[in-house]
Amino acid sequence: MAAFQFEAIDARGVRHRGVQEGDHPRQVRARLRDQGLTPLVVTPVSGVAGGGRRGVRGIGTRALALMTRQLATLLRAGAPLAEALHTVAAQTTKRTPRSVLLALHGQVSEGLSLAAAMRRFARVFPEDYVATVAAGEQTGHLDAVLERLADHTENRDRLRRSVVAALIYPALLTVVSVGIVIAMLVFVVPEVVQVFVGMNRPLPWLTRVLIALSAFLRDWGLWGLGLGTLGLMAFLRALRRPAFRSRWEHLLLRLPVVGDVLVGTDVAHFTRTFGLLVSSGVPVMEAMHIAAAVLIRLPLRQAVLAAAERVREGSGVFASLQRTGRFPPMTLHLIASGESSGRLGDMLERAAQQLEQDQEAWINTAVRVLEPLLILLMGGVVLVIVLAILLPIFDLNQLMA
Repeated sequence: MAAFQFEAIDARGVRHRGVQEGDHPRQVRARLRDQGLTPLVVTPVSGVAGGGRRGVRGIGTRALALMTRQLATLLRAGAPLAEALHTVAAQTTKRTPRSVLLALHGQVSEGLSLAAAMRRFARVFPEDYVATVAAGEQTGHLDAVLERLADHTENRDRLRRSVVAALIYPALLTVVSVGIVIAMLVFVVPEVVQVFVGMNRPLPWLTRVLIALSAFLRDWGLWGLGLGTLGLMAFLRALRRPAFRSRWEHLLLRLPVVGDVLVGTDVAHFTRTFGLLVSSGVPVMEAMHIAAAVLIRLPLRQAVLAAAERVREGSGVFASLQRTGRFPPMTLHLIASGESSGRLGDMLERAAQQLEQDQEAWINTAVRVLEPLLILLMGGVVLVIVLAILLPIFDLNQLMA
């Protein structure tokens, strides 16, 4: 059986969308008519592999982790793979995950391996995910591998959500602060300082600067916003070119604090993925190539791919990664210990946990420091504006005294 997405209308003209299994689109249309629906579109659920047809979109990290956890639980309980896929699909309420699961069920029922079926859904299942599933099928420990995959996916989602949650308040505070300052300069300051313009007396330099800045924002603010938007669009477009992106990221990675954070986050993701693949039975060199794809920064990815080539030539993992100069000393120490003891996968997992804990602690500390700094900065800007307005008043009082 295959999975088919359908769109139909009932007797009242209400549209219905969903997924049903069947051997042929005609069978699905007949079943819809039996349910009192008039089928409009019935198409097979398909993924995207390479330059293939347009298919389903990604399902999100949390949904993928939940799906993986449910499959692992059912397989550990002794359920056949096809039955486990069908059961998880029946328990899924969201349309896209259910479509994918039913499509996988149909292909597995026809004799395809789970990894081969997943490769047809490149937008849903990342390359490292599929490679890990393939290794689990080859070793006969698919349930244990899926458990590890669920842990890995949940940890990645947890780290991403913690970082986003930590940055929401500073980002919101920054946007509101900038908006308030711009509103004061554009609407409030011109009305207040208009009193001092006709005084025929020289104004303090701070007041003159404030008046000039206010006039500039009123006269050229929209032009500046438009040019800034065009510049940002041009920059984002240039980032699509690997050469420009590599140079830009080289510059970012050289920054004192930002570079350390970017490297730590990327290396933690790579180390966890690499450890998962090795623990699942994927050969080390192949695991390095697959795990390199999860690295966001091109310089780091190129360094790891070069290290993989050195491993191909006979060098050890520790020595190859050490030559990149990108990995923290503690991570390299754990990799060396794992390589010498034959527990490389476990040590990579431990290194990933250490890196993630360090990154979370650093980000939390930085946010705690950043919040009061932003408040102080906002207060300082408002203080300057108030002083620029009050200085002419103080001069008037001195003259009148």
